[in-house]
Amino acid sequence: MRPELLVLALAAVLLVLHIQVAIRAKTKQYGIDWNMGARDTDMPAPNPVVGRLERARDNYLETLPIVIIALFGVVIAGKASTLTATAGWIWLGARAVYLPLYWTGVPKVRTLVWAIGLAAILTVLGVLIFG
Repeated sequence: MRPELLVLALAAVLLVLHIQVAIRAKTKQYGIDWNMGARDTDMPAPNPVVGRLERARDNYLETLPIVIIALFGVVIAGKASTLTATAGWIWLGARAVYLPLYWTGVPKVRTLVWAIGLAAILTVLGVLIFG
């Protein structure tokens, strides 16, 4: 299996982790009845940790389609290489580190880690587009 495809498979696992961590924190705040109910009633604003976990999840969901296009693209186009595999692993590592940084409210370093992940995926896109 191409490393880029393994990165994508692990990216799916990381997505499940994002979803589970966020919903568990929200359930802790609002209760199991809220979680198992229709969620039709207005609830108080989420606490800061829930808010951060939801924003981290949303940010991941915003960038994941770009990663899928880039990594699948280089594999399908026959442009996968050590560079694209390495960039994929760097992106995945950055995104794995990003979650606990956002969860715990670490400023600036979180943004730097996000930028490293972005640079890695832009590298893959560059290979896909320009060769």
